[in-house]
Amino acid sequence: MKSVKGLASIKLIRLTGLFYLFVIICAGFSQGYVRGTLVVHENAVETAHGILQNKGLFQLGLTTDLIAFLLDAVIAILLYKIFYPFNKTLAMLSSAFRLIAHPAIGSLNLLNHYMALKVLETDSLSNSFNTAQVQQISAYFMEAHHYGYLIAGSFFGIHCLLLAILIYRSNVFPKVFGGLFLGAAAGYLIESFGNFNVPGYEDYTALIVGITAALGEVGLTLYMLVKGTTESYKNLKKSPL
Repeated sequence: MKSVKGLASIKLIRLTGLFYLFVIICAGFSQGYVRGTLVVHENAVETAHGILQNKGLFQLGLTTDLIAFLLDAVIAILLYKIFYPFNKTLAMLSSAFRLIAHPAIGSLNLLNHYMALKVLETDSLSNSFNTAQVQQISAYFMEAHHYGYLIAGSFFGIHCLLLAILIYRSNVFPKVFGGLFLGAAAGYLIESFGNFNVPGYEDYTALIVGITAALGEVGLTLYMLVKGTTESYKNLKKSPL
């Protein structure tokens, strides 16, 4: 284990919790409210009308997603700083999977979100495609975004799994959060691999990941903000090694 000086401060842990809270709010708004409200599954016409009639909201959804992904890059580094004294390799792997998940894949996937609106607004497409075809192209972009989200979710699931192990092996947070993040990891992986390989159960897998992620991520976020860390970790920082 590193020296006491190498251990994360409570201030750093609370800052991580604050950033995590912003990510949860922004991502929940984008995925849960904006796309959940405007995108009608397997109905290109209704989806196109929803996007065009709520253009500002649709663009705001992209913006809040991008903010969440930028903050997620910061969180990945902060989590590494918190856990590297206990297992540097696992901490590095966990942060790497988080960086790949949303800051990398998720950010690039926003191009599909943007293009769904762009094709509906491009007048030149009407020379080659009729209205129904343009609407279907837009729907395909939103479908591509959905599957890109699932790919990012598979990387995030591995991150949650490694983070669960780190929580178990350290005394930074109560070990119950290790179990909750193990559940979150299972939820993300079930949704990602399940929707690709066993289609037709999307509503169930979305419910699973929604519940498990809420318990793990929201629970840990609130703990970081309110408690900061465990008493044993606080005492470890006060005592010489």
